[in-house]
Amino acid sequence: MPWKETSPMDQKRFLINDHRRGTFTVSALCARYGVSRKTAYKWIGRFEQEGLAGLADRSRRPRSSPTATDERIVEAIVTLRRRHPDWGARKLLRVLEQRHSETAWPARSTVCDLLDRYGLVTHRRRRRYPGHGGRPAVSMSEPNETWTADFKGQFRTTDGIYCYPLTVCDGYSRYLLGCKGLASTEHEGAQPVFERVFKTYGLPKIIRTDNGCPFASSGLGRLSRLSVWWIRLGIYPELIEPGHPEQNGRHERMHKTLKRATGRPPAASGRAQQRRFDRFLLEYNEERPHEALDMDTPASRYRPSPREFPSELPAVSYPAHFELRFISRNGHMRFNKIAVSVTHALIGEHVGLEEVGDGIWDVYYGPMRLGQIDERIGRIEDALGRRMRTVKKIHNEAVSPMSPD
Repeated sequence: MPWKETSPMDQKRFLINDHRRGTFTVSALCARYGVSRKTAYKWIGRFEQEGLAGLADRSRRPRSSPTATDERIVEAIVTLRRRHPDWGARKLLRVLEQRHSETAWPARSTVCDLLDRYGLVTHRRRRRYPGHGGRPAVSMSEPNETWTADFKGQFRTTDGIYCYPLTVCDGYSRYLLGCKGLASTEHEGAQPVFERVFKTYGLPKIIRTDNGCPFASSGLGRLSRLSVWWIRLGIYPELIEPGHPEQNGRHERMHKTLKRATGRPPAASGRAQQRRFDRFLLEYNEERPHEALDMDTPASRYRPSPREFPSELPAVSYPAHFELRFISRNGHMRFNKIAVSVTHALIGEHVGLEEVGDGIWDVYYGPMRLGQIDERIGRIEDALGRRMRTVKKIHNEAVSPMSPD
C-alpha cells in the first residue's frame, strides 16, 4: 500500500478532531503533536472563530527589512558555495574578502544562516534518546517485595583479567542474595546468576536496577532480553532515573562495603576473588550487624519468597478484550497490513493491544504499557518518553494477567 503522507495542515486537523472528541486533555494533545500549550490554544481558538479556514498559515514576512543583506553579496556567497559544497562559512568569507576587499562582507553567523536558507547545509540526524518512566515509587516494606541488582564497577585482578561483580540484594532486609564475579556485563553471564538466586530464594515482585546492560536497552519500553525474562516470570523490572544512583542508595551503600572488604587490593585471580565474595556474603548476612536494621543482621530479617521458580517458563497472558500481535524476527508486528517496529527484545513474544480511542491503541507487554499507536501514523510512541508508564497493581500479587485501569 502507498505511504501515508501528512502535512502540517493535516496535523492541525487531527489535533482539532482529537480535542473535539474529548479523548485527550490539552496537555496530552501538546505532548502527542509536539507543540506548546500556547500553540494548541491558538489553533483551537482560530478554528472556533473561522472554522477550517482559520487553520491556514498566515504570512509572517515583514513589509521591509532595512538590515537585510545585499542581494549581490548573497548571490556571491551562494555561487561560491555551490562551486565548493564542502567549504564552510569561514573559508567562503576568506576567499571572498581576498577577491573583493572593498566589500563589507557579513559575519560568519550571517553566512551560515544564508547557506541554511538556500538549502546548502546538510543537517545531522538528531539522535533519539530513550525516555524514562520517572522516579521509582514502590516502597520496600517486606521481604521479596523489591530486590535490587547492579554491577559493581569493574576492576582487574592481579593476573590482569577484568572482573565484573554482579550483586543481588533484598531491599527490605538488605540480605545479599548473590555476588558473582563475571567476565562482562552481557546477558549470557547475568541470567544464570539470577536463575540460581531464584531457585534458592524464590521470586520477588519487583527488581530495581539502573539503566545499564543487561538490565535495560535503548529500545521501546527500555526492555532487554533479561527484563523480558523477568516479566514472564511475574517480576516487574523497575528502573531508576538515569544519573540518579541515590534512588538505589541501599544497594550503592552495600557496594561501598563490598569494595572495601574484597577489592583493596584485588585477589590474584578471578577464582580467588570469588572466594572473597563468598566469604563476604556469609559475613554480611549472618554476622555483621546492620545499623539500618537496629543492629540486627540481614539474615534475621529475611525469609525466602513463597513464589517458587517455575520448571517451565510461563507465557504472558492478557485480558480477553486485548488484540494480540506476534513480534517477528526483525522486531516488527503486523498492524493494519503494515509492519510496525516494536523492539528486538520481544522477538518471538506477543504484545497486547487495547483500543482506547478512535484508531488509538495502547500497546502492552504483560503489565508494562510500552506506548501508544495511532492508525493514522502507523508507529508506536514510547510511553516512557512521555512519562506515561502504567504500573499495575503488583504490591499484593504477582505480575501476570492485568486488568486495564
